Amino acid sequence: MMVAVATDSSSTPSNEKPRRARRTRMTGVERRQQLLEIGRTLFAEKGFEGTSVEEIAAKAGVSKPVVYEHFGGKEGLYAVVVDREMRRLLDMVTSSLTAGHPRELCEQAAFALLDYIEEYTDGFRILVRDSPIPQSTGSFASLISDIATQVEDILGREFKNRGFDAKLAPLYAQALVGMVALTGQWWLDVRRPKKAEVAAHLVNLAWHGLDGLEPKPRLIGHRKS
Repeated sequence: MMVAVATDSSSTPSNEKPRRARRTRMTGVERRQQLLEIGRTLFAEKGFEGTSVEEIAAKAGVSKPVVYEHFGGKEGLYAVVVDREMRRLLDMVTSSLTAGHPRELCEQAAFALLDYIEEYTDGFRILVRDSPIPQSTGSFASLISDIATQVEDILGREFKNRGFDAKLAPLYAQALVGMVALTGQWWLDVRRPKKAEVAAHLVNLAWHGLDGLEPKPRLIGHRKS
């Protein structure tokens, strides 16, 4: 006895290839953003020299000419990544300085840098490396100098109130910001103690150091020049 087998007319015939899902084409802006994020991750992990255009293109699922079309090459992509990170860090620090009391301003500056390291770890890893190419916004050292300029105005007012030479405020501003930046590089990898505790110790050293300043510091050793 023959048994009839029902067939599904909606199924794909054996001689037809299944249709591929249509991929959504990225806009130019979306593609550029994608390449920036991929480049940022790779530069942080491998550095500029260790990252290739081929790898960037492969991770983005595009051909090498697409990277050149958007950035002119690896150098152009790297420059844009660094510029964006430097602006982000500078904005975070300058916008944090809202308090009126100098000690709280020190706390806010320390927290701003530590917040950036915590939230944008890849960006900070890129910034603290020696840049292989000149940047439109300068180097990490020049960024630290820009931040110190913001602190300099605060210190200048405090120096005047205490009868100190306000012309020395830039020196102290560079020293304080440099201390926080170097501590931040160390904390980037160890991540202990906790962020708030690191900020407290930084401010402890900075504030009590400033509080005990001598109007005319002297050297106690034999060397005088």
